[in-house]
Formats: sequence, structure tokens, C-alpha cells
Amino acid sequence: MGGRHPPSPVKDPVQLSMNRLSIFPLPGAVLFPGLQLPLHIFEPRYRALVGDALVRDRKIAMIQPQRPVDGAPLFQVGCVGRIGDVEAMDDGRYNIVLEGESRFRIIRELDVTTAFRQVEAEMLEDDDSAVLSSVERAGFEYEARRFSDGQGYNVDWDSVERLDDLSLINGVAQIAPFDPASKQALLEANSLSERCELLIQLMQFYGRRNGDDDRVTLQ
Repeated sequence: MGGRHPPSPVKDPVQLSMNRLSIFPLPGAVLFPGLQLPLHIFEPRYRALVGDALVRDRKIAMIQPQRPVDGAPLFQVGCVGRIGDVEAMDDGRYNIVLEGESRFRIIRELDVTTAFRQVEAEMLEDDDSAVLSSVERAGFEYEARRFSDGQGYNVDWDSVERLDDLSLINGVAQIAPFDPASKQALLEANSLSERCELLIQLMQFYGRRNGDDDRVTLQ
């Protein structure tokens, strides 16, 4: 009687998804797949990060630190971006545009000799074909109009209505004027519907708050 053959290691999805990533920890800056994030790079360690990425695969992993201090622990989920446009200045600074490719979850931070931090991470597979129901889309647009009117934003609603669901929800999540913890919660949402609902809750909460602070938090 023949025994079962052991599964081939190449079919292990965890092994396939493991990546060594060079990270750029930046509070308040989140990147979503399919969107762009312009960055001005001036610190020596991040100039080294960009230079290293340009000669390798042009990829940088954006992630938020849990506190805005050097060496702070990192949140667990970020997004890998590929350097698209790049302007290298004579003094070593860069202007770059990152194009979001895939979310990732940190497995562990690595002990490295580079000036910039590196992690081992698994890539998260998002559903690029996800859509909202007509009720979800209508509810989001209604709340977005209330929110923008209350904040005095000038929005081209004709252009907004032409956006597909994924571009709309991720785009608003990336540029929304919320605090880092709230933006992180949006990035970590597991589905388009979940992210849409969280955005609605944040806009409602932000619209009700009083005071001079221009950010809102879930904590």
C-alpha cells in the first residue's frame, strides 16, 4: 500500500508570501493599493532607503509607527509602494511618487546594519474586484456630502460619481483628515464594505465634534 506523498513546499502560501521589506515609518501617512503617495525625502537614512530601492526593485514599504518618536514600535499592517516618478536633487534629496501595490502584515522586525529598518512580512491579498452594494454606495456618498459641506470642502461631485467603488473608498481613506490611529484602522479593514462603514462612522463622529482640534480619533 503506497503512502501519501508529502505536500510540496512551494505550495505553502505562507512561504510564498514571505518578503523582506525595507520600511519607511511615517506617522499619519498611509498608502493604499492602486493609489499614489508623493514624498519628499531629505533625511540621510531615507535617502539611503530610496537609493537602495532604486538599484533593486524600486519598492518601499510604508508603515506607521505607533508613536511619533525614533525607533518606536510599528503597527502591524502597511502597504508596499513602487517608486514611479522620481526627482533626484544635487544635494541628495529626492521627490518621489509611490504607487501602492499590496498591503502587508509584519511578522517580525529584522536585525540589520542598514541605516533604515527592515522587516519580514507576509503580503495580504485584497479583492481588486470588490464592489459596494447600491445601498452602501448611496449611504457613503450621502455622508460624504454632509461631511464635506460641514468642513467647507469644495468637491467635484460629478467626478466623484464616476469613480469606481474601490478608488472612491480607498482614495477617501488615504486623504481623510483623521488621526493616525483612525487611518490605521481604515488600512487594516479586511474588506471594502468594512472600510466603507468605518469611513461613514468616522465622518459622522468628526462632524459632531466640537473644539479647535482638526483631527478625530477612535480612541
